[in-house]
Amino acid sequence: MWATLLSTVLDVLPIVPVLAFFQIVVLRRRLPHARRMVVGFIFVLAGLALFLIGLEEALFPIGETMARQLTAPDMLGTLGGDGDIDWRNYWLIYAFGASIGFATTVAEPALIAVAVKAEEVSGGAMKSWGLRIAVAFGVALGVALGCFRIVTGTPLPWYIIAAYLVVIVMTSQSSKTIVPLAYDSGGVTTSTVTVPVVAALGLGLATSIPGRSPLIDGFGLIAFASVFPIITVLGYTMITGYINRWRLRQVQGGNES
Repeated sequence: MWATLLSTVLDVLPIVPVLAFFQIVVLRRRLPHARRMVVGFIFVLAGLALFLIGLEEALFPIGETMARQLTAPDMLGTLGGDGDIDWRNYWLIYAFGASIGFATTVAEPALIAVAVKAEEVSGGAMKSWGLRIAVAFGVALGVALGCFRIVTGTPLPWYIIAAYLVVIVMTSQSSKTIVPLAYDSGGVTTSTVTVPVVAALGLGLATSIPGRSPLIDGFGLIAFASVFPIITVLGYTMITGYINRWRLRQVQGGNES
């Protein structure tokens, strides 16, 4: 624990001279509420250290253990007589990846904060829960497809390029007011809860499958978890916009009759 705390202090320490330089040299003002900020900074250091310990002791082992258990030969019988891997036998991995991606994203603090602000700024037009579910569904889809990529060993750039081509097409058809929020929704998924579990799942899966490299195949799930929420949020707003326009036409048609 002390080693982790010391490492955290050394990692965060460069922030202090930067803030002090701009506050004292550039702004030439005293730091407001200095005592409260110092106490808060100490809490930040302690929280980061405990979080890193929790990652090593719980979140990373959970993802790796589940991947090993779900890919055990006695569980799935993945290897055929010729030694080839049948991707269809890994459906439990795809289901687990989608489920854990959805669950961790719904619980993501950064996403909750963005969703609440989006509902406030939009005056209730963009519902907080609707945005969270759309983003979580995108992460679930991305992680499941990323697990399929690890199982099959196909190149990562094929999927990412294809996904961003879809994003470009959907962006050109979407309202300008929703595009920035959709892009930020992809970024907030790469935060405290989702990243450790998803990364551990990818590394554990690549380690458990014969012929896969943890370095080459184990990483990349975070990229899937970032791009697919953009697609689902844009799709969500396009669908809701179409439904609202249809309802408006129905009301106008009823008034005219």
